[in-house]
Amino acid sequence: MAENRPLRIALVSAEVAPFAKTGGLADVVAALARTLWRQGHDVRVFLPLYGRLRSVPEVEFDSRETSEVDVEFGGKSYRLKARTAPLPNSERQDGTPLEVELLDCPALFHREGYYTSDADEPVRWAAFTRGVLGTFQQGAWAPDVVHCNDWHTGLLPLYLRTTYAWDQLFADTRTLLSIHNLGYTGTFGAGVIDQLGLEEVRGLFHQEHLEEGQVSFLETGLLHASWLSTVSETYAREIQTPEHGMGLDELLKARDDHLVGIVNGIDPAEWSPEADALIPASFSASDLSGKKTCRDALLEALEVEPAGDDVIVAGIVSRMTGQKGFELLPDVLSVLLQREDMRLVVLGSGEERHERYFRWLRERMPHKVGVHLGYSEELAHGIEAGSDLFLMPSRYEPCGLNQMYSLAYGCVPLVRHTGGLADTVERWDPEARTGTGFVFYDFTPDALLHTFEHALEVWRDREAWASLVRNGMAQDFSWESQAAKYVDLYRRLGS
Repeated sequence: MAENRPLRIALVSAEVAPFAKTGGLADVVAALARTLWRQGHDVRVFLPLYGRLRSVPEVEFDSRETSEVDVEFGGKSYRLKARTAPLPNSERQDGTPLEVELLDCPALFHREGYYTSDADEPVRWAAFTRGVLGTFQQGAWAPDVVHCNDWHTGLLPLYLRTTYAWDQLFADTRTLLSIHNLGYTGTFGAGVIDQLGLEEVRGLFHQEHLEEGQVSFLETGLLHASWLSTVSETYAREIQTPEHGMGLDELLKARDDHLVGIVNGIDPAEWSPEADALIPASFSASDLSGKKTCRDALLEALEVEPAGDDVIVAGIVSRMTGQKGFELLPDVLSVLLQREDMRLVVLGSGEERHERYFRWLRERMPHKVGVHLGYSEELAHGIEAGSDLFLMPSRYEPCGLNQMYSLAYGCVPLVRHTGGLADTVERWDPEARTGTGFVFYDFTPDALLHTFEHALEVWRDREAWASLVRNGMAQDFSWESQAAKYVDLYRRLGS
């Protein structure tokens, strides 16, 4: 690819904010697409048009259908119609927004949730990826790079290499598959190969797993994408080990020379304490006075007793799952809350045992603990802005975004040394006054408790804590810098 010419980039994902979101994937794809578009690249974003999107007020659909693509599986035909909608806050300097293409197929995507356990789940995602390729063909648009994301798009590199190999439109097209979380592999029975029209290329699937009667969409993508990426350098190394490789470590080691880690960015248009419309007062590294206002408002909103300046407020915003380290918390938080004059604010939902624990904790200590089970964008911003310490004790964390939000908002992260947390949070050094947070290594309650106690010691040294906050707020995790790394990688794909 020419060194400086704008690139033709297709971003393909099951989630893109604000259209469809269950987690960080949606934010990452939207922010990367937005940044690449503003930098002058020819960007196209593809995701399914889920039925419930039609009732989302902020989503406006263009009445123009840009294409219709028919695909057939097992004698049954599906028609996917591409409809466009502007991606919010994506305008270039000339005012032109990035148009997202939503592939509409009611039979496959007008359901209660984005993901299902229905028998036709593999057909849904195979049809989506083929619909994307068919849309390229109808528009005679040859992308330099098709950037696939997670298992839902894992068949696209294989289809491009086989079913669509005849079309010279794709002669110079390369594929990148980004792994946002290796824990989700899209694994189905081997019978789906015939169902999806791939019986003639059975030899291109992972043979050992095929003999076991299984096919993984993610594994297939790992085999056939031109390059692979994941969302932090440390996670790229971790997934090549049995501990974190989810059974794919040997394959990932074999592709090590085509695997890179690029930490996600954050969008300062949405996550900046100086310009955040969702918090009650703005503040900056040079003037933190507004943070106290945010702190007071947060405790009031969650009906927690007000806290003086000497009382630390710890925050959690997370899915309540084993991956996030929630089994460590009961043995630690119960002890600390009984012993220390502190406050805890929690936002999230997930496994019933974890939700039950936080309901119990709230009932037992309502003056110290505030809990909102579910999700609230406003409260997520409020916790980052109003908390002093942010807890992320993850068992594994491909990248993580909240620790970066926390740094930007002067909320010191306490994290486990894993994945993107290891790449974005530097351990506090009290002698040199360097570092941005508190880091523990062993996945045990004792390690977490010891690190929390150390954080409380630093908290009581107001000058040291101020240095720690300033260090964190000086970090740059903007998408401008991270997108440049993707552009460098895109250009390498064609070399």
